[in-house]
Amino acid sequence: MKRIVVKVGSAVLTEQNRLAKDRMQNLVDLIAELKTKYEVILVSSGAVAAGYTELKLDKKVLANKQALASIGQPILMNKYRKLFDPHGILPSQVLVTAANFNTREESQKAKDTIETLLKHNVVPVINENDATATEELVLGDNDQLSAYAAYHFGADLLVILSDIDAYYDKDPRGNPDAKVRSRIEFITPNELAMEVNPNHNFATGGIVTKLKAADFLLKRGGAMFLASGFELGDVRSFLMEETHKGGSLFKAYEGDA
Repeated sequence: MKRIVVKVGSAVLTEQNRLAKDRMQNLVDLIAELKTKYEVILVSSGAVAAGYTELKLDKKVLANKQALASIGQPILMNKYRKLFDPHGILPSQVLVTAANFNTREESQKAKDTIETLLKHNVVPVINENDATATEELVLGDNDQLSAYAAYHFGADLLVILSDIDAYYDKDPRGNPDAKVRSRIEFITPNELAMEVNPNHNFATGGIVTKLKAADFLLKRGGAMFLASGFELGDVRSFLMEETHKGGSLFKAYEGDA
């Protein structure tokens, strides 16, 4: 059975400064469906937004953001627990920092935990340990975290579900003629140097952090699929029917150097 990491961002999971329950429900239903064909690891944003529903702190202040993550993490996991329960699926919380990937020994310890959870049909829900992470240990955003998780935990594919439904040849927000790039084999330094431009109150990335995640995996023989987290038809077609209708696949062609 193939293994995938599914990463869902804050723009998808939150709406009007609170968790978007319908989108979370759709995500969980999709994961339950995917589990008939794949081992699934979930990298989930949303803890800070969940915390903000209980305590209105200025999230631009680092200490406040860490406090909100601390408040919101159990709220987020409780939501997942309730949504997964009708499917007979048990989720688990796995909080990591960059230190978990710094050495082969540390990453192996984390992988052993993931392997045990997957063996028992549990869905590991991974997030960065924002509440206590120091600057030296922070990964920065969940796009990078998901790429690290996909690589170190032996996933065949990273799937990023976002408010960005694909990678375009130009910014579609200002260019109506922008076209989707459905298959990308490599990413240029200029693309990686673009300005980070998140579209959402609780987001930390934008297209650039997704390109960096894809670049990390491409350089290590991995692959990434970027699709909409609002409308899940493209990712469902790609993963369940093996039909590439929409979204962007970052993967070198077989046989390429």
